[in-house]
Amino acid sequence: MTSMLKPGSFKPALILPAVAVLLLLAALWTAWTGWQLRSANQLTEQVGVARREVADQLQPQLKAALDHMAALKGRNALVVAVKANDIPAAKDLVTEGWAGVEAVEFVAPDLTAAFADPATFGYGKLGLLERAMQDGNPAVAVIKDGGAPRLGVATPLLDQGQVVSLVYARLPLAPLTSKVTGAAPKGAYLALRQGRYNVVADGVLEGDLQFKAEANAIELTGTPMRVVATSPIVESGLLDKGGYGEMGLAGLLALLGVAALFLPKLRGGASERPARVEEEAAPTLAELQSSGQFEKAEAAPVKIAEALAAPRIMLDRSIFRAYDIRGIVGQTLDAHIATLIGHAIGSVMAERNLRNIVVGRDGRLSSPEMSNALIAGLRKAGRDVIDIGEVPTPVVYFGTFHLRTGCGVSVTGSHNPPDYNGFKIVVDGETLSGEAILNLYARIAENRLFRADVAGQSVPRDIKADYISRIAGDVQIERKLKVVVDCGSGVAGGFAPELLEAIGADVEPLFCEVDGTFPHHHPDPSDPENLVDLIRVVQRVGADIGLALDGDGDRLGVVTKSGEMIYPDRLLMLFASDVLERNPGACIIYDVKCTGHLATHVLRHGGSPLMWKTGHSLIKAKMKETEAELAGEMSGHFFFRERWYGFDDGLYAAARLLEILAATQDDPETLFATLPKGVSTPELKIHVAEGEQYAFIEKFLASAKFEGARIATIDGLRADWSDGWGLVRASNTTPVLVLRFDAKDAAALQRIQAAFREQMLAADPNLVLGF
Repeated sequence: MTSMLKPGSFKPALILPAVAVLLLLAALWTAWTGWQLRSANQLTEQVGVARREVADQLQPQLKAALDHMAALKGRNALVVAVKANDIPAAKDLVTEGWAGVEAVEFVAPDLTAAFADPATFGYGKLGLLERAMQDGNPAVAVIKDGGAPRLGVATPLLDQGQVVSLVYARLPLAPLTSKVTGAAPKGAYLALRQGRYNVVADGVLEGDLQFKAEANAIELTGTPMRVVATSPIVESGLLDKGGYGEMGLAGLLALLGVAALFLPKLRGGASERPARVEEEAAPTLAELQSSGQFEKAEAAPVKIAEALAAPRIMLDRSIFRAYDIRGIVGQTLDAHIATLIGHAIGSVMAERNLRNIVVGRDGRLSSPEMSNALIAGLRKAGRDVIDIGEVPTPVVYFGTFHLRTGCGVSVTGSHNPPDYNGFKIVVDGETLSGEAILNLYARIAENRLFRADVAGQSVPRDIKADYISRIAGDVQIERKLKVVVDCGSGVAGGFAPELLEAIGADVEPLFCEVDGTFPHHHPDPSDPENLVDLIRVVQRVGADIGLALDGDGDRLGVVTKSGEMIYPDRLLMLFASDVLERNPGACIIYDVKCTGHLATHVLRHGGSPLMWKTGHSLIKAKMKETEAELAGEMSGHFFFRERWYGFDDGLYAAARLLEILAATQDDPETLFATLPKGVSTPELKIHVAEGEQYAFIEKFLASAKFEGARIATIDGLRADWSDGWGLVRASNTTPVLVLRFDAKDAAALQRIQAAFREQMLAADPNLVLGF
């Protein structure tokens, strides 16, 4: 390479002043950085002081309210007034010496009237009274009452140990909020929180500070509230000195700069003018290219799987299902169709000006080919792909948040047989379903595909450690539990043991090698036959609990050491009571296949139950619409918005389950025994020809008659009687009719099954019913 300076042209007298200026500039910049770090660290110290001061002011006020109610709990005069139904006198006794009380109510301890119309009564108030009743002590919380947030306080009123009434008082929030308003130091954030709800906040909260604010939160004793505070995230600086290291370095750089500036004068200087630096003209990029020294970079060609050379399968509309795309490889799905699907997804993204998308795949034998073909189609549309490799579907969903793409595709056949494969699709934060899925088919059929001038890029990325770290950073179990986890040779086997160990469990892996042929059993935890091996291993090793995951890791099954299968609707009860402790009044969504006990359980824990259609994408859409904190399906999908992102994740649900189980000294079977339970069947499946499940449901809805039952048709037909219910619906993933029955006893169960058997055979006498 040709030198830019002629020999002998280097002159220290010319270079040293320039070095001196650079050193002095570096000193100024480093000093400024040190000052900023020191200021930021001082702000952090001020935030800690403010948080403690606010908590110290709020705690006495809340304690005074609880103490006042505690004094009323067994007050004889109040008991006499309530028993005599002298409500004015009773209210006077409650408000005596208690300023600011807005309203007082006396509610029957059975809460019958409240549960009859919880929306009108108030979910928050109902949850507060339920907690006071269950604990036998005063309870306080911020709830919505009187059309706005208020401070609610409740206590059971006792007469000789028996609850004669529940006492409720409503107070204004201003005495609490006034302590927070203006309390945050300038540039910081401080809030009073209850669950995820900010009762009052002061200052500005941006980005990841939402989570950082929870660090060092101060719990307000006897309440579900806490004081949180934070300041912008700062580094500790050089040598962990909070800015002083930078200031010391600035001084050193300044000394060196001064020395370099005056060194020539100290050495006598140089009288001659420095020789002129002669530069040779640097060759331009065009000259380098023409001389062959530099080659212009070309976009990597789009490589489509070799299978594209094989005879192509005609596009089949039936693979575009209600909430994903699913087909049989070699019959209704091949690499060519996968490329078209990728091209269609990329075209939708192009219309919305979305550039980046995450793609992951399960462990099926066909998944690498399907994934490569899908990526080829996405790149044709000019989309840039982040290929995260062989991962469970929830990790793809996680990647759309973690990598901030908002778009992702999981190449997976889920729990279907090995010859199936398909695609679960997220575009702009929305899991595609219904019309959005069918629009992809129409776009392909009508050739409305966007072709970019330059193909998009594809880069590999491993986010396994990020996923595990994110969960383990939030969930750590309080005591060691021995767990057997059966992944059925599905893709979750590469993640689940490591994740559960990271949160503190003692893990015994079962069928955790990833094998797309599923040699041991089908990876569907909703089928009791697939849990036989898991139960045996749990009993053999003396484990506390057994966990099963489906083929792509988005569904969870649970068994106990006695061999009992804990149905997902009962697991949802456990999750709901845990979430509602921190989020009273929250909406909890469940699908049409769940037990009737679930709605009552949610209500009794102060939540708002909502039954909805089966289907992961349909549930997620309803969660977004209602801002529900939790949802679940009988198939084992669980969706946590509280502390998570709202998508279905069997691995994360397993972590949250172990967190709940480890928080009590009772063994899991004892805890599960506290949950309401009737006599029920698992999901029963009647196989029919492809597409016939929809035709049957249409005919059944028109002809079926169930006397005395309340009929719901949001998804198939569900008939509810006072002592049980039955359901038949069309599966959207395989050609089957799905049934489930639940009742208070065996006799009621048999009667309901007989009624469904009669009506189903009347609609189609050729059905082969196995119940």
